[in-house]
Amino acid sequence: MPGRGRCPDCGSTELVEDSHYSQSQLVCSDCGCVVTEGVLTTTFSDEGNLRGLRRVRDLCRVLQLPPTFEDTAVAYYQQAYRHSGIRAARLQKKEVLVGCCVLITCRQHNWPLTMGAICTLLYADLDVFSSIYMQIVKLLGLDVPSLCLAELVKTYCSSFKLFQASPSVPAKYVEDKEKMLSRTLQLVELANETWLVTGRHPLPVITAATFLAWQSLQPADRLSCSLARFCKLANVDLPYPASSRLQELLAVLLRMAEQLAWLRVLRLDRRSVVKHIGDLLQHRHSLVRLAFRDGTAEVETRGKEPPAWGQGQREGEVGNNSLGLPQGKRPASPALLLPPCMLKPPKRICPAPPVSTVTGDENISDSEIEQYLRTPQEVRDFQRAQAARQAATSVPNPP
Repeated sequence: MPGRGRCPDCGSTELVEDSHYSQSQLVCSDCGCVVTEGVLTTTFSDEGNLRGLRRVRDLCRVLQLPPTFEDTAVAYYQQAYRHSGIRAARLQKKEVLVGCCVLITCRQHNWPLTMGAICTLLYADLDVFSSIYMQIVKLLGLDVPSLCLAELVKTYCSSFKLFQASPSVPAKYVEDKEKMLSRTLQLVELANETWLVTGRHPLPVITAATFLAWQSLQPADRLSCSLARFCKLANVDLPYPASSRLQELLAVLLRMAEQLAWLRVLRLDRRSVVKHIGDLLQHRHSLVRLAFRDGTAEVETRGKEPPAWGQGQREGEVGNNSLGLPQGKRPASPALLLPPCMLKPPKRICPAPPVSTVTGDENISDSEIEQYLRTPQEVRDFQRAQAARQAATSVPNPP
């Protein structure tokens, strides 16, 4: 095959492209010698026919993306590969580059796909993928919108096996898809408004919100079901941080419940508050404003007489009286609305200061001792000491 070079063993130009376990190879058809093995490209002119672009197309087909997505991802891969830093990168980085081009394409077309899903398909490390993704976006100067949570919720919840009865799902656990999706969206929006989504992977938050939505629709039969069992029934994996996101969501709901008089007298806990999620979501915006305050704003009402409840209320806004608060009685003081990483910052271990080992008895080198000589007598004493030491260490020649 002309243009491929020659076989290093027999000198033949009859080189053919072969694939062995998805690894592209150039093989001499005359002697069978493997000329190249396990690389993404050989030369820049051969790039369109070798493994890199095929991996982009294969990944798009596995994800069942439209043909236009595939063409866009291939174009991004070709643009990135024109940079010398990418061409000289290791095979692992080039493999991650394939996923980055596909993810960028999906984000630009508002297609719900997460970085974690791509990493699972490519067996790639999430931190490595994230750093290369940001590098490619900056290198190509692309405008990539953030992931649309609503679309991701719809796609992710559709994969739950809870919408029709089966031998593995009892009838009491089957739920209407539209009702469950609507309540899950409201809970995810609440989590987003209270900083539970920012800077975090969305799937654990969506998993926790879906679990609460499912429980709240029929709490009598489902409160005894744990998050782990719920994921097993739904046939989805349980993300590791989902339990923590669940506790954070419940804490927000409890704080909101304290603002409603008819719920405050019930002394709700993290289990019983699930029964009243529908009421809390109905007045979500007003309850969040009452329960939390912006951490950057100063409290202007300090030292002033609070206005009567219901005064100064805009038209269409839910007032405190409509929420069941008695006249003249204020709810609990609002908490700071801050990200969890600021409310509970991770403990930083400060390294211990190095222990000084200077005692004052250390030897001074000959090159530094002249700095410490002050008088001519000290200079003469030092010179005599040096001469004596040299005489003592000199060994006489044998006869």
